[in-house]
Amino acid sequence: MKVTCTADGGVGQMSEAAESVADESASNGSPATGQPASGEHGGTRATIAALTANLAIAITKLVAWLLTGAASMLSEAIHSFADTGNQILLLIGGRQAKKQANRAHPFGYGRQRYINAFLVAVILFSVGGLFALYEAIRKIGDVAHGEENQLLSSQWWWVPLAVLGVSLIAEGLSLRTAMRETHEARQRHRGVIAFVRRSRSPELPVVMLEDSAALIGLVFALLGVGLTLITGNGLFDVIGSGMIGLLLIAVAVLLGVEMQSLLLGESAMPEVEDAIVAALDQTPGVRGVIHLKTVHVGPEQIMVAAKIDVASSESAEQLADTIDAAEVNIRTAEPMCRYIYLEPDIRDEDYHPARPTTA
Repeated sequence: MKVTCTADGGVGQMSEAAESVADESASNGSPATGQPASGEHGGTRATIAALTANLAIAITKLVAWLLTGAASMLSEAIHSFADTGNQILLLIGGRQAKKQANRAHPFGYGRQRYINAFLVAVILFSVGGLFALYEAIRKIGDVAHGEENQLLSSQWWWVPLAVLGVSLIAEGLSLRTAMRETHEARQRHRGVIAFVRRSRSPELPVVMLEDSAALIGLVFALLGVGLTLITGNGLFDVIGSGMIGLLLIAVAVLLGVEMQSLLLGESAMPEVEDAIVAALDQTPGVRGVIHLKTVHVGPEQIMVAAKIDVASSESAEQLADTIDAAEVNIRTAEPMCRYIYLEPDIRDEDYHPARPTTA
């Protein structure tokens, strides 16, 4: 039996049985949420699908731009190359997050996935969005000065249309993979927006938003190139490029805000906390939960700190058994609870939990 200090100085204990449950929990599903503790596998599949699609699409878009000089195609090529780099970052983050905890990082490296996802937002904003806007502004000057539009004079004018058509199919298939991987979670969260805001796993929301933005961006590019070819006015191509830039900036800001919140440390979802409280209430010897705090130290790792009400007549041995049983019950109910700190206390009738102070 291991004795550990609790978050606020009390004594918590982890029995051999509790340790066994903790070790097994990484491969078990979560009864409370229906989300597997190894839920990153779905994110990995979606990420690899997006990476493959983005790399192939980026190369074809770049070739189309080189042949025609279409501003929308350059913006889309940069967008796809940025997305490709983002998928690589997500895969690297997933691998780094599996490193074992050590003295310097006692709660492991789970948050590395949040850091890499935040870098994705930075890359989308700077490399994708700002560059596309810069290209649009530069091209507006060319149109205003009456310079010849390379797209209109090129014998390869049809290439961008073909590339955009194929890209729509490829990005649609990639988004379909992401939607399939998130179907159960989206049903639970009742919608895509709620899923993005409430998900504690960064990969699937990132891929979903990127693929959705990619499809919308392709529509902007198709409209810009198509209207330019139909009307002979290169301004439509420039507007398409600018719209792609604004779209990427909007997605980057949304991702950045969500990842910042996860980096700061978000609590477990309400249904998970309810499952923890229920597990404690069902533990013999626990008369109630005085207060409970949870925080995600990684997408599939939760730290639990709770003060529990016990009888004043319990001996030290009985108290140790109660805490051991409580830990086992918590991990059985919610396997993502990897770190548990329980402080036994005797509830006073006039006791009120301390409220967090504001700086």
